[in-house]
Amino acid sequence: MNALSREQKTVLSIAGALMLATGVVGGYGTYANIKAEFGRGATAAGMVAAGEGATLVLALVMVGVTLLGQAAPAPVRIGLWLAPVVASVVGLSVADDGTEAVIYGVSPMGMCVAAEGLGFLARRIVVYRTGTDAEAQRRNAEAVQQLAYHRAVADGHPDDKVRGKAEKAAWKLARKVGVGDLELGSRLVAVQRERLTGGADAALAGMFGTAVARPEMTGEVTGEVSEVTIARADTGRTEPVMPPVAELRKRARKLHREAVRSTRRPVTIKALQDAFGLSRREATELRREVLGEERS
Repeated sequence: MNALSREQKTVLSIAGALMLATGVVGGYGTYANIKAEFGRGATAAGMVAAGEGATLVLALVMVGVTLLGQAAPAPVRIGLWLAPVVASVVGLSVADDGTEAVIYGVSPMGMCVAAEGLGFLARRIVVYRTGTDAEAQRRNAEAVQQLAYHRAVADGHPDDKVRGKAEKAAWKLARKVGVGDLELGSRLVAVQRERLTGGADAALAGMFGTAVARPEMTGEVTGEVSEVTIARADTGRTEPVMPPVAELRKRARKLHREAVRSTRRPVTIKALQDAFGLSRREATELRREVLGEERS
């Protein structure tokens, strides 16, 4: 579980206080406007409670279910959109002229936006602390369920037109699967990072790999006889017996699989040099062939 730092707590507290102050000012503005039109404080208070107050209640409900690790029900999500609209429509209806209509229609937005902002901020804090986004999981679950249904219809429905529509709907839903899923995103990034690392390793080895210097040969002609005596500069060195090419590739693939199982990384050029007595260039070419066969 991630803990909030002192700086994060300070900034979030200031942001929450400003939102709360904006909501109070907006609610008071709506209260004053309605009281000026009807002359009754109780009516104005009821209007504020029905519009901005309802938005605040719905936002608190969403925060509560988010803290419990659950997704907000559909009525709550719909209400968060409708309550501000209702408050603005009421303000427009009681206005006497165009100027008052603009002011009365905009005033409820202060408390409504503050309530939704506080609710959204609280949900984001919960997601940061727990690493679980209930809303994203709900959306992904709905998308996967609909995708499974449309795929089944596209595969087995007797009507060709219905199958065609279901196929198109399935492809549209496929774009929504995994959107907003932080855990899925982190896993995909880890997989891609591992593949990019292996590819970059192979590319750099091919570009900057240098071959081991071959032993120099010395020749000496004695007298007039056309005989050449050749001596190796590294006499006494035992040359490894090179297996056939097919056997060499087979052993290299086996060595690569063992490296992946133990280190989760491809076999290195150094390991191929030590195992088969190859030069760096030869080991680089052999490694490229093994990795190329695995990718294909």
